[in-house]
Amino acid sequence: MQVITSPQAMTAWSLEQWAAGRRVGFVPTMGYLHQGHASLVDLAGNHADQVVVSIYVNPLQFGPDEDLDRYPRDTQGDLATCERHGAAVVFMPSTLYPPGFGTSVSVPGLSQGLCGANRPGHFEGVATVVARLFGIVRPHMAVFGEKDFQQLAIIQRMTEDLALGVEIVPGPLVRDADGLALSSRNRYLGPDQRRRALSLSRALRAMRASKLPQVAALRQLGLDLLEVDELDYLEVVCARSLEPLEHLDRPARAVLAARVGSTRLIDGMALEPRP
Repeated sequence: MQVITSPQAMTAWSLEQWAAGRRVGFVPTMGYLHQGHASLVDLAGNHADQVVVSIYVNPLQFGPDEDLDRYPRDTQGDLATCERHGAAVVFMPSTLYPPGFGTSVSVPGLSQGLCGANRPGHFEGVATVVARLFGIVRPHMAVFGEKDFQQLAIIQRMTEDLALGVEIVPGPLVRDADGLALSSRNRYLGPDQRRRALSLSRALRAMRASKLPQVAALRQLGLDLLEVDELDYLEVVCARSLEPLEHLDRPARAVLAARVGSTRLIDGMALEPRP
């Protein structure tokens, strides 16, 4: 496994793979890798000959009051995880943005509700860094987890709209044994906070198991089970457009974001149409 820090060297490596007829897969991350990330690397390996994992904590997607400085880092552990799961390259640039960089990428509509409503500028930062990474890494395909379903939808739309030529493969959400969605931020939860954080998946499972077709009643069922300190949203949205639904008449996603203590958590589950 190679560790590459230079964007120019990363592009040169990828172009060599293209010239040799090898398919390049890509998993962009901000590091502090857990089993959810590892599953994305495994999935990329099923779709590509060579897998690149990027590790870069992107400042553009953090707001002024968010946790950029305290975002967890574990370089040696991340490298070990990448090697164990068969990555060919770990791309670890010190910065992705050269002096004078001034371009931004936005995806109106998909980015404006849900997390976008509570984190202004976040998805513009995500779209910008992913577009730049695609230009540097030159992958044939890239894997993004379904845990951040809004992010996945935005990247899919951006890639289609800009004809970037990268196949986007969704990676299933991975949960801990107790049901908590895996996240680098879970380490901030104390024992009581973790117990209450389990109410996110409990609420979503109840919504999925219910036969209620009306979203208002379904949403109230989930709200009644939550034990959080602050709720950003609990919504049922169309799985493609992310538009809020009133009735479960098409494939949908129940999505939520909440704070337990000072830790912001997101989760979601697929919901099938109901008569």
